[in-house]
Amino acid sequence: MVDTKGAVRNAADNEWFERAARAGFAASGVLHLLLAWIVLRLAFGDAGNADQSGALAQLGSQTGGAIMLWLAAAGLAALGLWHLAEAVVEKDAKDKVKAVAVGVVNIALAVSAARFAMGGGQSSGQQNAGMSAQLMQSAWGKAVLIVVALVLIGVGGYHVYKGATKRFEKELTRSRGSVVTPAGIIGYVAKGLVLAGAGILVIVATVTSDPAKASGIDAAVKTLGAAPFGRILLVLAAVGIAAYGVFSLIRSRYADMS
Repeated sequence: MVDTKGAVRNAADNEWFERAARAGFAASGVLHLLLAWIVLRLAFGDAGNADQSGALAQLGSQTGGAIMLWLAAAGLAALGLWHLAEAVVEKDAKDKVKAVAVGVVNIALAVSAARFAMGGGQSSGQQNAGMSAQLMQSAWGKAVLIVVALVLIGVGGYHVYKGATKRFEKELTRSRGSVVTPAGIIGYVAKGLVLAGAGILVIVATVTSDPAKASGIDAAVKTLGAAPFGRILLVLAAVGIAAYGVFSLIRSRYADMS
């Protein structure tokens, strides 16, 4: 009888595979720093897509951008596969579901990075709005959007909880710098609030039949900017997202991948 878990564990423990997965954490960190830069520019009147597609486009616009996008795609794909391997060997059902979800998200982001590298990337906000407009044409479609919104709110809430309670420290080795904990707290709480805000906007969009509000993180950030003291709120959001980026970069070295 084939020991599937053992085979998966052996593959995940491969030194080169681990290095590639760690590169995925670094790629995620760079993308979050670019996203923070976009949000900061929005605070001072510039235009841009405040989501992962905007960060990928920003990365691709740099010298050697296509190469960096391919490297990011490879690292994110490896990280996604590592999380899926983790799901196979996990015993707790909740941890399995979380590992699968994180793995799928990273692989989807890797595919987006590859598309941008090939010149075929699209704004995820426009894609989300278009898909939402189609779903809003029927009752079952609206129900799907509400479920998606509740998932976003739940994920955002978990990020806030994870940051506030420092649960992220369990995923790190003991030997780490002093900046890790503050970056993790600020980063997870900020990202959680943005995700929860995106989920709330999806509910509002569904109720009011306004697909433009269901375009994900970009809509949440720009709605935040339109609020009273919007510039200050956007600067704070940029700082929080940047903190998550710094934490991801640090995690590329100190993540416990045993």
